[in-house]
Amino acid sequence: MLWIALHLPLLSLESFAATLPGAATRLPIALMDAHRIVSANAAAQALGVKPGLKCATALALAPQITLGQADAARDRQAITSLAHAALAFTPAVTLEPWADAPSAPHTVLLEVQASLRYFGGHIPLLRRLRAALAPLGHSVQCASAPTAQGAALLARMPQVCEGRHAGDLAVLSRQLELAPVWLLGAGRAHWEALQGMGLHSLRELRRLPRAGLVRRFGAALLDELDRALGARPDPRPWVTLPQAFSSRLELFARADTTEQVLHGAALLLARLVAWASAQHAQVRRFTLQMQHEARHRHDAQTPADSTLEIALAEPSCDAAHLLVLLRERLARLQLAAPTLELQLHCSDIAQRAAPNSELFPTTRSEREGLTRLIERLQARLGGEQVQRLSCVEDHRPERASELRPADAAAPGVQTRRPQPPLPALTAQRPVWLLPQAQPLPERQSRPLLDGRLLQLLCGPERIEAGWWDSALAERDYFIAQAGDGALVWIYRARLPLSASAPGWFLQGRFG
Repeated sequence: MLWIALHLPLLSLESFAATLPGAATRLPIALMDAHRIVSANAAAQALGVKPGLKCATALALAPQITLGQADAARDRQAITSLAHAALAFTPAVTLEPWADAPSAPHTVLLEVQASLRYFGGHIPLLRRLRAALAPLGHSVQCASAPTAQGAALLARMPQVCEGRHAGDLAVLSRQLELAPVWLLGAGRAHWEALQGMGLHSLRELRRLPRAGLVRRFGAALLDELDRALGARPDPRPWVTLPQAFSSRLELFARADTTEQVLHGAALLLARLVAWASAQHAQVRRFTLQMQHEARHRHDAQTPADSTLEIALAEPSCDAAHLLVLLRERLARLQLAAPTLELQLHCSDIAQRAAPNSELFPTTRSEREGLTRLIERLQARLGGEQVQRLSCVEDHRPERASELRPADAAAPGVQTRRPQPPLPALTAQRPVWLLPQAQPLPERQSRPLLDGRLLQLLCGPERIEAGWWDSALAERDYFIAQAGDGALVWIYRARLPLSASAPGWFLQGRFG
């Protein structure tokens, strides 16, 4: 077996920083619990703010510091998203809790022995795994070992080397000798007593008699060490995916503009993509709900929240594309009140095979580009404003097509039955038709355009239709060449209204 451990040493701080505006993340930030600092970023530590200080002391050292409340539920949402991203590489994923905070795990464990061949080995797998985790915005320490607990300890060791790897139990045992005792759960609980006895590393702990350690510190201390070294079984529950995606983000400061909303929504979309990728699926529809601040609502008619539903014509798992669609929709939305909380929901996904890489563009890739263009135009202008020409079963050219919404899957548009393919004869018809047929003057029964005779090249194509709706059309169509070389589409009315009525009409022009 081979386990990969992904440890997030700054999980709590980074999950809180995600709720701040982009510029605020570069300023001093710290988390507090029970009026004491529990975590601080590099900018705050440079000013002397360290874990354990009182909040008043931290404010005295750094008056411009941003203080946030530690939140285990917020941390769990963040670590769950990393677990979802890891599920795209192996179904065997579990969480490793901190010793003193079992409700807020900070380490994700993957059993990847069966996945190595598919991804091309250990190093390529780690490279792709890091690329999948990068959009979530967390600092990750990686380590691998034959046991789950051993990999977790290696990943949490201070000054861990990039890609610390133990290929077998013997190498793992040597690498864990210098690990501090406080990495073990029971070792952290009894840290003061162990430090008083001069026990700082696991090597010093293993030299002592086991019976005496059990009597003084309990069996949990050695039990965790044995699981790390492979001397004791270590069964673990696997992470399972929910049927529907739901994630929330409480903003630290109210969002008054759509750009501030988009900053938080980008993280939620990254989590959505991780959830969909774990199922090898693509998103077909998602909903963003924005909770408004109650005291800034204009009146009783102001809604408590605003909801945006984004439907894609073609399922996608590209977070950048989803963000573009959301940006276009938000640009058309007037926020009823400042936003304090964002919630993203998705239950409509499509199970599809991953696209193949292409050296040259194909019909499918070109169609995907057109589909994304249509989606973006619909998000900006509205579904009904983007239209396409659709064929109608009618021989009369002016009634052979009609405008319909470009995407039948857009909200509020009913799905229509696909139209039958056009007959081969329509290849001789021009794309550009005049709104109304233009009468043409004649000279000796020959049509003229711009004062010059037209040369008939092809025809006639006879059309007799419309007796059922009082719009009878009896015409003979010709392709003609104008004096400047342009091709036009003209017809001759077989039944003119009167002797003086023109017999030739211009119907369209070829490109």
